[in-house]
Amino acid sequence: MTAGSERFPRAARLTRSRDFRAVFADARRHGDRHFTVLVGQGGADTARLGLAVSKRAAPRSVDRSRLKRLIRERFRHHLARLPAVDVVVMVRPVARQCDNPVLIRSLDKLWQRISGPCESS
Repeated sequence: MTAGSERFPRAARLTRSRDFRAVFADARRHGDRHFTVLVGQGGADTARLGLAVSKRAAPRSVDRSRLKRLIRERFRHHLARLPAVDVVVMVRPVARQCDNPVLIRSLDKLWQRISGPCESS
């Protein structure tokens, strides 16, 4: 991989509130005990990620930051395999108590569900 492809480009992020509202209004839900993933129609040529990590789910900012970093990193690794959809990841409170390998397995399974052969955009 080249250095440029390891970045998390702005085009792969949900940045406007209307994009978030569109996903929340009409989305397929996937989830497990750590995360809820909402998948909406894509508004771009690539998959885009939005994060909703509440203070209720992770009261300490260091925990929220760790969870966000981890979600962005796993999304970036799966970006090429994901269809052109908008994704919002919400964190459940139990996630802050889990170590990174557990959360990575959880996220990887969720990305596979989104990109699996039975999903269509």
